[in-house]
Amino acid sequence: MPLFGMRDLRYHIGGPPLLDNVSFMIEAGERVCLTGRNGAGKTTLLRLLMGAPQPDAGEIITTPGMRIAYLPQDIPEDLPGTVAEIVAQGAVQHAIEGTWKVELEAERWIGLAGLQPNAPFASLSGGQKRRVLLAKALASDPDALLLDEPTNHLDIDSIDWMEDVLRSSRKALLFITHDRAFLRRMATRILELDRGKLFDWTCDWDTFLVRKEALLEVEEREWAVFDKKLAQEEAWARRSPKARRARNEGRMRMLEANRLERAQRRERQGTVQMRVNEGERSGNKVIEAHNLAFSYGDKSVITSCSTVIQRGDKVAILGPNGAGKTTLLRLLLGEIKPQRGSVHQGSSLQILYFDQMRAQIDPELSVRDNIAGGQEFVSVHDKKQHVMSYLQEFLFDPQRALVKAGTLSGGERNRLLLAKLFTRAGNVLVLDEPTNDLDVETLTLLEELLVEFEGTVLVVSHDREFLDNVATSVLAIGPAGGVEEFVGGWSDWKRQDEARAVTSTTLSDRDERSKEKANRSPSTVEASEPSKPRKLTFKETKEREALPGRIEALEAEQAKLVEAMGTAEFYKKPAAEIAAAKVRQTELERELEEAFKRWEELEA
Repeated sequence: MPLFGMRDLRYHIGGPPLLDNVSFMIEAGERVCLTGRNGAGKTTLLRLLMGAPQPDAGEIITTPGMRIAYLPQDIPEDLPGTVAEIVAQGAVQHAIEGTWKVELEAERWIGLAGLQPNAPFASLSGGQKRRVLLAKALASDPDALLLDEPTNHLDIDSIDWMEDVLRSSRKALLFITHDRAFLRRMATRILELDRGKLFDWTCDWDTFLVRKEALLEVEEREWAVFDKKLAQEEAWARRSPKARRARNEGRMRMLEANRLERAQRRERQGTVQMRVNEGERSGNKVIEAHNLAFSYGDKSVITSCSTVIQRGDKVAILGPNGAGKTTLLRLLLGEIKPQRGSVHQGSSLQILYFDQMRAQIDPELSVRDNIAGGQEFVSVHDKKQHVMSYLQEFLFDPQRALVKAGTLSGGERNRLLLAKLFTRAGNVLVLDEPTNDLDVETLTLLEELLVEFEGTVLVVSHDREFLDNVATSVLAIGPAGGVEEFVGGWSDWKRQDEARAVTSTTLSDRDERSKEKANRSPSTVEASEPSKPRKLTFKETKEREALPGRIEALEAEQAKLVEAMGTAEFYKKPAAEIAAAKVRQTELERELEEAFKRWEELEA
């Protein structure tokens, strides 16, 4: 059943329309990701759905009596009250009768979110505040949830919890996110904002990427043909006096229409051009820490940390909200002194710091002045470059470069901080939550830059795919404040951590069984029989027998497709055929993985 959406909606803030005749409807139970580049109007679209601002034309459509809850991108810092009081506001919005029912509903969501009910909201970390606001939204029992960057500031355990809660509900979801792991697990449909137009892709994220690439290739070819034809017509009009004759008026009208169409074309914005001035080469040993410990008053944060970080290492720091990730960063950098242990920095370190709170950006200064401080030029790679030219590399056009930084979107603020950072030389990059609010395209470029960077990287992030693509090792802060080191990215750490937990549980169970066996009588021991594996049903037996043939057929189809895609002739085919082949390639990989997994289950 359709719940809410837009019809022929237009909205602009100077310049071309931000939303140009946008129409869509979202049904109950759908989980829809709204994607697009920074500044495309994604947050504005959510705000329009909530009633402020008002559109220039068109209409917002909502089913009578439906409730919508909204989790904004920016967390209010000055929200008064305790956790319990704020979450209870959501239960009141649900129109629950009776104070005890309101309190009961609030307590339920506070417990599920792992929050302390009496904690003042203002005293919480960014991740804890976001959990409170999500619990408040869920306590209102809405028919639909609008979520703007819901994973920002959350630790990975909290993201896992949120994914499970949202997937198990039947609420309609419309969300904006840069977190590709969250997106892949959650989205059943993609809405894309591109140059004011809304495109509806009824597919998952990976299929969308393939289809979008094919669409852009078609668009580029069509524009090239159009521009060539227009140039020919312009040349004809210039050189031929006959163009002004009456019988050529139709051709001239067509030329005028084509000129107008070309003038109104909205070119796709370019990509960010990020370059790091790596400065001088650091020593081989960048940081060495031994038995570090640190406390805030009576609260122990880091109880034990020993590590050696070498030049070229890409180190991720993991831990739940409030575990002390930023504190560990500051200890390793020598910004604060440990209460026990020692830390030594290597020689010739040039540190560039991307801070979580973006404190290096002055919201009252323009984008331009934040970069150049009133000067005309900046120094990049030891060369002078005009500040406006440099800002265009980070997708700030001359008009946007003159606005105050405080008016920028979250993603634009992050791009501005990266632009400011890279005007200085550095051989150690310290990135505290760098992925928040960046669009996926810019995020991918940042990953490529960090992988190619020959210096050292220390990064705190909740973005699982980003960590897998960048990190070479992990420093994981445990519940008691101990820090352990693992090789690889997030998935490698997760696998090793789970394997260790299983081993620990197995050993514990073995000890328990040994104790039970020692306390049992010999006759009881002899009577015990090992459990027999479950016998397959007739249907399962048939399925097992058919699986090898199915796997062989899938592998043959995959090999044939890969061979075809490796030829030059393949890429001369129509774009739709190429896109369909790429989609089928992705489907084959998934089907093979599922078939092998099922075969293993039936063979066990």
